[in-house]
Amino acid sequence: MKRTILLYGLTLAILVFLLKYLEYRLIVRDLSLEFYMGLVAVFFTALGIWAGRKLTGNTTLFVPERTLQRDEIKRLGISKRELQVLKLMAKGLSNQEIADELFVSLNTIKTHSSNLFAKLEVGRRTQAVQRAKELQMIP
Repeated sequence: MKRTILLYGLTLAILVFLLKYLEYRLIVRDLSLEFYMGLVAVFFTALGIWAGRKLTGNTTLFVPERTLQRDEIKRLGISKRELQVLKLMAKGLSNQEIADELFVSLNTIKTHSSNLFAKLEVGRRTQAVQRAKELQMIP
């Protein structure tokens, strides 16, 4: 952490020196203040993204749905509707909330849930969600 702070401070010092040097020597007559402000904004945006990824350890911003294991979904024979139910289970919704979200009856959701449990070879909702994440079927 100290290394990151030291590197950040050193980079800022170099940037300030560079901008002052350019301001007094070369560009002050040709470029406007907006150019300098834009340059600094772009630099700090890039620096902020870099620091955020470094500090959180998260190198990916999101998982595109196309990277999910479609082959595994097909192999297990999970339908699109069952996958929707599984994703809503992963969000923590109850059976009634899932039924309301998908505009179907509670019994339909229970049927989809029991089909999912059998296909994933689990006994509970939490196990189904965990198994689906292991198989990368849901993010």
